[in-house]
Amino acid sequence: MPVNLTPPFAADLHPIPGLRIGVAMAGVRKPNRRDLVVFALEEGAVVAGVFTRNRFCAAPVQLCREHLGLAGNAIRALVVNTGNANAGTGADGLARARRTCASLAGLMGLQPTQVLPFSTGVIMETLPVERIEAGLPAALADLAPAHWFEAAQGIMTTDTLPKAASRQISIDGHTVTVTGISKGAGMIRPDMATMLGYIATDAALDPALLQPLLDEAAGLSFNRITIDGDTSTNDSFMLIATRRAAHAPITALDSPAGRALRDAVVAVAQQLAQAIVRDGEGATKFITIQVLGGRSEAECRLAAYAVAHSPLVKTAFFASDPNLGRILAAVGYAGIADLDQGLIDLHLDDVHVVHRGGRHPTYREEDGQRVMKQSEITVRVHLHRAPGDGAQATVWTCDLSHDYVSINADYRS
Repeated sequence: MPVNLTPPFAADLHPIPGLRIGVAMAGVRKPNRRDLVVFALEEGAVVAGVFTRNRFCAAPVQLCREHLGLAGNAIRALVVNTGNANAGTGADGLARARRTCASLAGLMGLQPTQVLPFSTGVIMETLPVERIEAGLPAALADLAPAHWFEAAQGIMTTDTLPKAASRQISIDGHTVTVTGISKGAGMIRPDMATMLGYIATDAALDPALLQPLLDEAAGLSFNRITIDGDTSTNDSFMLIATRRAAHAPITALDSPAGRALRDAVVAVAQQLAQAIVRDGEGATKFITIQVLGGRSEAECRLAAYAVAHSPLVKTAFFASDPNLGRILAAVGYAGIADLDQGLIDLHLDDVHVVHRGGRHPTYREEDGQRVMKQSEITVRVHLHRAPGDGAQATVWTCDLSHDYVSINADYRS
């Protein structure tokens, strides 16, 4: 079961003016389930994306990069299928992704390069593009501004719950909306984002600011989560601005309006990213790893990810076993060459476990076990390599249970 995660309410997901969503059952892999989603954008909308750094990236990722890179290209539609990743499929997979774009473009009166394709699901199987083409008319007939909840369901694979979030803020007295969805439960150690994530806003944002805003949001959210340390072939995180809000255009992210929008986008992205961890395959605990006192954020992030990725640490959390030397070992091999172990402090929530590299005199194992039994736990490591709290980084992860093995062993059956 997900860790303290409840399904979103459709009524809480605010529509974005200038954007409609349609969902259909195309039978891509399994019958009678939502597995095809179309986002239709009005003229004037702008789109930015970040994608997996896995060199063995999927055909739709390659095509998205190509279409976004065309100078002056106005993206008007996104099409997402679940059940088949169209990864590891070579030239044929790329041709099928192009055919998907061409089919949707033909139905909408667009150029194929104005369509971005996305796929998620099983790797190295042929994309059944004929089923997608057959399902597109139903998805278009379903287009409506309020279909965010249905879209969240339509992009799920091993997720147990749909993931969605929405916020509204005021800029110059005008309401601005930020709404997003994501999917992911396994194969999560993004080198940019999650497996699939989409956030949209009606903010009147200068198009040149969209990519920097997206990069910052990804760095503070989807790039701070890990479930199993595996980087997917299909990771894609998209930001859409329809620019329909009535406030004065935002021309700088460091302006009051720019900061307000940035905070809202980051908040939605973090909620979606943390929902992925809470719904991690087989997860029973949600764990926050904080590393402080570093000389740079990069070295703090190295240490945090070393702890978050460690199978020994993750299985100890699953067992509620305060075998906390595993955390110290992970910090030690994180790659900080001149790390002084005699300076390190470790807290488990309110329990001071390690002081200056050794067991704290007041630490009792029963106190550690009390924290380990909680469903939400914070691990705080202080490196003491800089004055005060120095640089710091936070990563969110989950434990590793028997169910994780079962889910992935049975994934294709």
